[in-house]
Amino acid sequence: MSELVAALDIGTNSFHLVVAKPVPGGFEVVTREKDVVRLGHGGGDMKELTDEAIERGVRSLTRMAEIASSHEAEVRAVATSAVREAKNRSDFIKQVRKATGIEIEVISGVEEARLIHLGVVNAIGIHDQSMFVCDIGGGSTEVVVGLDDEVLFARSFKLGAVRLTDRFFASTTLHPSAIPSCRSFIRSTLSVVAPEVHELGFEAVATSSGTAETIAKMILLARGIPEPKSMNRFEFTADEVRAVVTSLQRVPTIDERVKRFGLEPNRADIILAGALILEGIVDTFGLKTLMFSDYALREGLLLDTLRREGLIEVDEDHDAARRSVQQLADRCDDRPEHSQHVAELAGQLFDELEEPLNLRPEWRRYLEFASLLANVGVVVSHAKHHLHSYYLIRNSELMGLTDREVEIVAQVARYHRKSVPKPEHAEFAALTAADQRIVRTLAAILRVAVGLDRTYDARVKTATAKLGSTELVITAKSRGKKSDISLNLYAANERKGLLADVSKRRVKFLEA
Repeated sequence: MSELVAALDIGTNSFHLVVAKPVPGGFEVVTREKDVVRLGHGGGDMKELTDEAIERGVRSLTRMAEIASSHEAEVRAVATSAVREAKNRSDFIKQVRKATGIEIEVISGVEEARLIHLGVVNAIGIHDQSMFVCDIGGGSTEVVVGLDDEVLFARSFKLGAVRLTDRFFASTTLHPSAIPSCRSFIRSTLSVVAPEVHELGFEAVATSSGTAETIAKMILLARGIPEPKSMNRFEFTADEVRAVVTSLQRVPTIDERVKRFGLEPNRADIILAGALILEGIVDTFGLKTLMFSDYALREGLLLDTLRREGLIEVDEDHDAARRSVQQLADRCDDRPEHSQHVAELAGQLFDELEEPLNLRPEWRRYLEFASLLANVGVVVSHAKHHLHSYYLIRNSELMGLTDREVEIVAQVARYHRKSVPKPEHAEFAALTAADQRIVRTLAAILRVAVGLDRTYDARVKTATAKLGSTELVITAKSRGKKSDISLNLYAANERKGLLADVSKRRVKFLEA
């Protein structure tokens, strides 16, 4: 395994690049890079990226892309709250693509939490105990409870060190009411999920991020202990977190914080807000002892990417995307056996058509998920259930998938029946041309697979496809000699139009 992979975390406060090579069970870091960019700011919702912030971001990512390129590493980049919330995020994404060739995935807060948890679990190494994980970023704070790779609870809050600094500590002097106001805001925000977290319970506590690392180092300073080579698994108490907040209150200016605690200026200005967030987490969830994790989002992203690419092995039980898809199907599909068989038939057709139609291997996963979820809309109503399926998939918290991937899966499921994708459909029109091709191709295969199980009893055992110069011939094999599959062949033939358009060939069905 010689492939190098680069994970790029485009955060609100800073950008992080990690280039690594896969090794059995994990990865070995080749190089790291960090840049404090302050992409997002604003006291309320970060609704727009300024021109200056976009320029800083593009400049930073251009340099990071050059570093990744020098190692011949394939880059996977994700953006979090600042880009996620910005109305003009497409402008930033387009400029980055033009300048660097990097495609940015904008991930949801819940997916961000999952990736953080994945990184933390692998850094801390506690796989047999339930763990509470919190990560304080520039724009948001993620709280997760999980066991090994399984996420039991995940929530993202609009509580970030940069965001709250801009809201409560924007002036050069510390206003007497600023800390009480900030503290009340944090606790009122967190308190809504406290009962659910307490009901789940947890055995270990870990925290990650630059804010947590800074607080941990301030605690080391207070203890009079030299800084270790690695901060990973460094333990500290809730009382020590509260003491850090008290110390920061007594040193109100940024210059004084730099001198007193040895902080970098670009951390000293936001650390009070960050420490108040961690204090709020400690008090709201009743934490006693915390452990710092060196790994966070970027390492979780790296592990997730290596697993997706098949560069490191992973148990199917640890596939977060598959697990969350199955959970949604289990809740909503009234005929899961039918959906499972349709997924199998669709997969068989995909495998036959992958090379001749130049399909990418990762699309098979989208097709499988869309097949399993195509009928979840029946929980709302059978009439127009394909539209309800789209809505449910799009608004469910499917972990392990990016926002773009959820949209693709939702649209493929939406087009499994009735209308084919059309330019006048707003959601389809909003896709890039490349993603429109994915949706059209996968929906074409799915529509035929649905037809081949029209009798809902898996009597069509297998389906093969052969692509000729003018014809695409699909051969269906029945489960037994006495199985009549004429209705299935008829139904598949009725649904072949989109596949004919995609393949640019006549589509013909035969019985084996």
